[in-house]
Amino acid sequence: MSTKIFYTLTDESPFLATQSLLPIVTAFAKTADIDVETKNISLPARILAAFADTLPAGTTFAGKPVSDDLAFLGALTLKPEANIIKLPNISASVPQLKAAIAELQKNGYALPNYPDAPATDEEKAIRARYDKVKGSAVNPVLRQGNSDRRAPNAVKNFARNNPHSNGTWNTSVKTRVASMDADDFYGNEKSITLADADTFKIEFVDVNGAVTELRAAKPLLKGEILDATVLRMASLEKFIAKTMAEAKAQGLLFSVHLKATMMKVSDPVLFGAFVRVFFKDVFTKYADLFKELGIDANNGLGDLYKRLEGNAREAEVRAAIDAALANGPDLAMVDSAKGVTNLHVPSDVIIDASMPAMIRNSGCMWNKEGKLQETIACIPDRCYAGIYDETVKFCKENGAFDPKTMGTVPNVGLMAQGAEEYGSHDKTFVAKAKGVIRAVNSKGEVLLQQDVDAGDIFRMCQAKDAPIRDWVKLAVTRARASSTPAIFWLDPERAHDREIQKKVEAYLPEHDLNGLDIKIMSPRKAIVETMKRAKAGLDTIGVTGNVMRDYLTDLFPILEVGTSAKMLSIVPLMAGGGLFETGAGGSAPKQVQQFLAENYLRWDSLGEYFALVPSFEQVATQTGNKKAQVLADTLDAANGKILEFNRTPARKIGELDNRGSHFYLAMYWARALADQKADAELAVKFAPVAAALEAKEGEIVAAFAAEQGKPADIGGYYIPKADLLKKWMRPVEVFNSVIDSI
Repeated sequence: MSTKIFYTLTDESPFLATQSLLPIVTAFAKTADIDVETKNISLPARILAAFADTLPAGTTFAGKPVSDDLAFLGALTLKPEANIIKLPNISASVPQLKAAIAELQKNGYALPNYPDAPATDEEKAIRARYDKVKGSAVNPVLRQGNSDRRAPNAVKNFARNNPHSNGTWNTSVKTRVASMDADDFYGNEKSITLADADTFKIEFVDVNGAVTELRAAKPLLKGEILDATVLRMASLEKFIAKTMAEAKAQGLLFSVHLKATMMKVSDPVLFGAFVRVFFKDVFTKYADLFKELGIDANNGLGDLYKRLEGNAREAEVRAAIDAALANGPDLAMVDSAKGVTNLHVPSDVIIDASMPAMIRNSGCMWNKEGKLQETIACIPDRCYAGIYDETVKFCKENGAFDPKTMGTVPNVGLMAQGAEEYGSHDKTFVAKAKGVIRAVNSKGEVLLQQDVDAGDIFRMCQAKDAPIRDWVKLAVTRARASSTPAIFWLDPERAHDREIQKKVEAYLPEHDLNGLDIKIMSPRKAIVETMKRAKAGLDTIGVTGNVMRDYLTDLFPILEVGTSAKMLSIVPLMAGGGLFETGAGGSAPKQVQQFLAENYLRWDSLGEYFALVPSFEQVATQTGNKKAQVLADTLDAANGKILEFNRTPARKIGELDNRGSHFYLAMYWARALADQKADAELAVKFAPVAAALEAKEGEIVAAFAAEQGKPADIGGYYIPKADLLKKWMRPVEVFNSVIDSI
C-alpha cells in the first residue's frame, strides 16, 4: 500500500521551480511506493475556493475541479499521518489580490471585483470572502504545531568555506532604528489568562453608549492567553513627521519597515499613514479627486499613480508628488532604476527581508541614484523594533559578523493553533469613531477593553495553553539533542510576555533539565547575548513567539549563510504528523521578473531538498518503509554534494540556474542510490539512471545554458499555462527522458 506525501503548489518563483523539481521527486519517491500528491494553495486557487459555490458546476482550475485544497490540508494537519511539503506562497496585499482577480477574470472566471468601500450587504459579503484570502491566510491553517528552524550543518559548513560579505561597520555609521515612545501596541497592551473555558465577542461602544458588535462570540479555552492593545493614529502621524524631519536634517534616507502581508489588517493601515504623512500636502489639496478615484493611501504610491492614469489632472498631481519628494527627506528605494520607492507597494515593505538586507549592506539602503546611503529605519511599534535596534548598535560597536567564524542561531518558535497572529485576522479593527472597543464574555463581563479615537488600530490575539506547553517541550528537546544553550525571549515590560512567562516557568520543571543551559531574557538582552556568542563562534537556540520567530529566522540565517531560503524548517504537528516548510524568503517576485526577461531562474530549491529528507524519514518511521529511509539517507548525501560542488543557482545568465541545480540533484541522488548497500533493489534500479545522467552531464548542462538569455512567455503571471510551463521549465528532452523512464 502506497503512502502519500502532499506537496503544495504555490506562487511565483517556487511555483516555477516546482515544475522542474517535482517530476524528479515524484519519480524517485515512486520507487519506494510513495505517492507525491499536489495540493494547490496558490493565491488564484484560494480565490476560486472562496467563491466555489458561485461558480458554474464543473469549473476547473489548472486541470482539476475547483476545490478548497487549503481546507483539506488544514484538516489533514489534525491527523497523525499528515506529511506535507509546504512551499512559500503569496501573502496577498490588496494590490496583489486585485491583480490576481483581474487575471482570473481575464481567463473567464466569473468573479466579482474587490469592493474597496463596500456599501451594500452583497458588497460586504464579497469583501468578507476576499478578506479571508488576504495576508497570512495559509500559515495559521497549516501550522498546527510549533516551529523548529535551523541551518543544516552542510549549509553552515558551506557558508564558512565560501563566506559572503556582511559589509563593514564602525561607530561612525549614522543609521539607526526609530520607534514610537508611547501610544503604540507595546505601550498599551493588556493581557489575561482565562481561568475557565468561555466565549468572547468584540464590541464597539460609542461615546453615547450605543453598542455595535464587531465580532460574534467565539470560544476561549481554559488557560488561554488573551491580549488587547491599541496603536493611536494621531501619535503615529506625529512620530512619522518628526522622524521625516530628523532624516532630512541628518542627511539620512527615510525608510519604513513593516509587514503588510502577514499582518494583513494592521500593517497596511500603518503603511498608509506613512504615505499620507509623507505626501500630506498632496492628499490635502487633492482630497476630493482622490475620493472620486477611490485612492487609498494603504495601497501605496504605485496604486495612486495607476488610478491617476488618463485623468485630466494627472500631470498636475504627479508634479505635486514630485515636489513632495524633492522637499522631503531622501526616500529609500525598492528599485532605483524604475523609480519604485519604499512607499510604492505595501507588499514590497517586508521587515524580515528589508532589515537584514540593510544590515548586510553596512546599514545602508538604496537611494534614488542607485547608490547605498545610511538610513533611519522606521519601525513604529516597539514590540519587535528593539531587536533590530540592538543589532544595529552591536554592529556599530563590534563590526560586521564574519560568516567564516560566527556561531549559529536555531529557532524554536511558538506558532501552533494561530498563536500570536497579531494584526492579521478577525480581531483587528480600525476604530470608526471615539469610544471603547472591548472583549465581553458569555456573562456580559468585560474581559479587556481599550479606549479608541477614530483611526486608531485595535488588535487582539490569542495563545492557547496546549501549544505553549508543546513549545516548552520542543525547546527542551532541541536544547538536549544539540547540547546547545537556549534562551526564551520574553519581555517583562510586555503584558502578553508576562503571562507567557508564568506558563514557561510552570512547564519547564515538567522536563529533565539536568545539564541544560536554559534562560529567560528580555528580547533586547537576549539578542545582545546571542550576538556576543555568535561573534565568538558559539551557538544559541532562540525560543521565541510567533512574530519574533518570523523575523529572526531571516535575520540570523542571512547573516550566517547569506540567505534564509536554505533553512531546515520542521513543524512537528501536535497530532503527530509533520509539516515541512521549505525555508523562508518569500516567493521572490523579482526572480520571476528576471525569468520572464531572460529565461533564467535563480530560485534556490535547497530548502525543498532539505525538507524532503525528514518527510521521507517520517514515512519510514510511521510505516516501517525501509526504502523511504534509504531515499532520505541518499537525498541527504546528494544535498551534501550540491553544496560541496556549489551546484546551487547563481544570479545571472551564463551560470547554473534553478533547472541546472535540479539536474545535479537528480544525478547525485541517483548515484547515491546506486551505490548504497541497504536496498539492493533500489541500487539495481538506479545504477543505469546514474550512469545515463553522468554520461550526459556535459550535454544536459550545455542544453540548459543554451536556453538562457531570451524572454520566457508563460501565458500569465498568477495563472501560467501548463504547456508553456513545461516548455520553459523542462526544456531538455534528453534529461526528461531519463527521469520519466524511472
